[in-house]
Amino acid sequence: MFEHIKNRFPFPKEKWRKFLGSFERMEVPAKTLLLKEGEVSYNAYYIEKGMVRAWYNNDGKDVTFQFFLENTMFSSLESFKKGLPSMVSFETIEPCILYKINKPDVEAFLEEVYENRELRNLFMDALFERVFDYMKHFFSFIKDTPQQRYLNLVKQKPEIIKRVPQHYIASYLGITTVHLSRIKSKILKEKL
Repeated sequence: MFEHIKNRFPFPKEKWRKFLGSFERMEVPAKTLLLKEGEVSYNAYYIEKGMVRAWYNNDGKDVTFQFFLENTMFSSLESFKKGLPSMVSFETIEPCILYKINKPDVEAFLEEVYENRELRNLFMDALFERVFDYMKHFFSFIKDTPQQRYLNLVKQKPEIIKRVPQHYIASYLGITTVHLSRIKSKILKEKL
């Protein structure tokens, strides 16, 4: 457990034990709402097993904009850090094994990270990876067609295509499920 994070952040063993002891293990079914849009986030999560989606409500319609897979930590960063209402909701797509940690424990860990320049840089790199994912997704809506967005998703994140229900994929791509079906049919015909 947490091997992905341990490998990325080389802390001494005693600090890891203290940090990992702050997590609470949770087993939750699919469609569990972990944070509702408009609420303040007081927790961050690590996914051992399963998948979570981030989404927001746009005039009564769910818009999915990110997926989180195993060995990933997630939170509503702006809400968690600043105490603001979250702009998004987090919901499990599959039954999940999660580890929840509260804000004071994360802040204590981050204080130790910030004291070590190498760890601070690694942590900032990890944060920026998520920001870059958001930027790539945003720019793809400006420059790519829905078919190109779908093909990029197939190429870059095939696990999502295999595991996520089609209506969430369509929402993530900014199209309807009917349009997604047409795109998939067109791609299949072009391959033949």
